Amino acid sequence: MTTTSANCDSSPMKKLIKENIQEMISTLGVLQRTIDNEENCLLGEFEKVKKGFLKIESIAATFYLNCYLSPFIERYTDLSLTIQTLSDRRHGALIAVERTDPLDSFLQPGIPVGAPVTHTLLESIFYPGSPLHDGAVLIKANQIVSAKNILPLTLAQGNERITGTRHRAAVGLTELSDAIVLVVSEETGKASFANKGKLYPVITP
Repeated sequence: MTTTSANCDSSPMKKLIKENIQEMISTLGVLQRTIDNEENCLLGEFEKVKKGFLKIESIAATFYLNCYLSPFIERYTDLSLTIQTLSDRRHGALIAVERTDPLDSFLQPGIPVGAPVTHTLLESIFYPGSPLHDGAVLIKANQIVSAKNILPLTLAQGNERITGTRHRAAVGLTELSDAIVLVVSEETGKASFANKGKLYPVITP
């Protein structure tokens, strides 16, 4: 992954990632020193290591998401808050953020909104039963341009994180453009984002 945001170098989240990596290195060192003792079954410890790496991946994904968004949208923290709230409530969501590549040619256009980005408006759009709930919100700069847009679906197979139509749409658009697409699963509440045809988990406190 690469990022164009200089502010990421001093991010507290970057420090947290480094701390977690160091903790994992220490844990692996202990396992390496004790594996020759057959009386110690380390399977449970390996499970902890697996969970530790997944935690680091999720924190790192959130760090990079903020780095990717910050040069293109001033209120990217509103997006983070929206994703956290929708994840907690298990309200499904799909949000496409345009960066340098124009997205209009890749979308089946939805309903114009033309309003500034706020977490309250985004949460209301994705409230279950809302007329704008289905489909994707399109964001350009600091504006919610439209809602209920239809995104192209990926044809890729074999990715266990692509669990539904929203995830396939998020990956599909980012296979064709440099957009960042945020997804919340209404089935699990798990949040993720797509970039360059790949899906990454997002940590939600």
